[in-house]
Amino acid sequence: MTITRRLGASWRKGMASAVVGAAAFTASVAAPPTDGVAGLRVDRVVVVMRHGIRPPTKAQPMPLGVAQDPWPRWPVAPGWLTPHGAAAVEAIAASDRAAFTAGGLLPAHGCAGRIALLADSDQRTIATAEQYARGITPGCGVPIEHLPQDTTDPLFAQIDDGHAPLDAARAKAAIDAAVGPGGIAATEARMRPLLARLDAVLCGRTTDTQCGVAKDPTTITPATARTRPKLAGALDRASTAAQILLLEYADGKPAADVGWGRASAQDVTDFGAFHALEFAILARPPYLAARNMAGLSPRIVGWLTDAAPAAAQIAMISGHDTNIANLAGLLGLHWRVPGIAADDPVPGGAILLERLRDTAGNIFVRARYRAQSLEELRAGTARAPYRRIVPIAGCRARGVVGLCTLDAFTRKLKG
Repeated sequence: MTITRRLGASWRKGMASAVVGAAAFTASVAAPPTDGVAGLRVDRVVVVMRHGIRPPTKAQPMPLGVAQDPWPRWPVAPGWLTPHGAAAVEAIAASDRAAFTAGGLLPAHGCAGRIALLADSDQRTIATAEQYARGITPGCGVPIEHLPQDTTDPLFAQIDDGHAPLDAARAKAAIDAAVGPGGIAATEARMRPLLARLDAVLCGRTTDTQCGVAKDPTTITPATARTRPKLAGALDRASTAAQILLLEYADGKPAADVGWGRASAQDVTDFGAFHALEFAILARPPYLAARNMAGLSPRIVGWLTDAAPAAAQIAMISGHDTNIANLAGLLGLHWRVPGIAADDPVPGGAILLERLRDTAGNIFVRARYRAQSLEELRAGTARAPYRRIVPIAGCRARGVVGLCTLDAFTRKLKG
């Protein structure tokens, strides 16, 4: 079932809490949700999730000449969730179900749980929400809130749609601080050895000096009121190429099709540093992150604070790697999933925002990062996913570093 919404003021303030249920799931259960925090109980979770495995978003993934050989074929249209990606999402959803059932957020039997699902309007985000619903509430028919497919949804990209205009000078200062001393040229210079390794995969034995990504100096296109800053040149193209190679490996393609047989699993892991670097520069700086999250942040706070009897206990947002990086930047979160570069948003990976309540009714918030490892993505399984509490920077409550009061958490989302 799908819930669509009009672009009016009402849905900005409202909370679409769909009351649905969950069938039994018999997988191994996770650790108790309090993880040793005495006197606190998790009673609500917001899952902010990147969509699952997809092909490149363009039929010609990168400009001609960047790679020596044709790129591998995919079984679906550019940017769509693949069948393998769908299976991997359903697997991680079933793992979430086991954890939520162990924590008392879902019943062990029947369809009596309270879940809300919100998706961006791309095919891959809608399909990811559908697969998540199948895994977390099998047979229960969970409604999914989203706009019609391929209709721009400002909730997920506030800057680009002019709903959260940027101050160009503040944006530049945020970018300069993220890049650090020496500017983008110094950053590129530090990455030169890895750029050379990537070009060896892209170009093989060709002697064409125009092949590869390292030939074009990296630049940063400044932000305007309605456009985010963008990378161009070597580091931008390296980020794109690295993500394509990761998606090829994660989708289970034969070794001969992963980087044309020239990229190992370790290469895929190492090259992910380019993708993580792009987000560290463009998406994590708090000023930019707060502006781009200006649509989703109120929804997150609303789900965490809704006092209605039918309020969702579990809410999931099916979005993009940019949304994950924005939220991580606002909260100062860091992770390292096996096989994935540090802080790189994993396909199907998610930031879990857990609401904890003490016996006096005081509310606290903490964060986890949850994702399949690179090898589990490739296998389409989630037998032992990465689940780690990631401290929220600058927060300390009840003597626990990284635990926020609700007020402190809400202030952080505002940047």
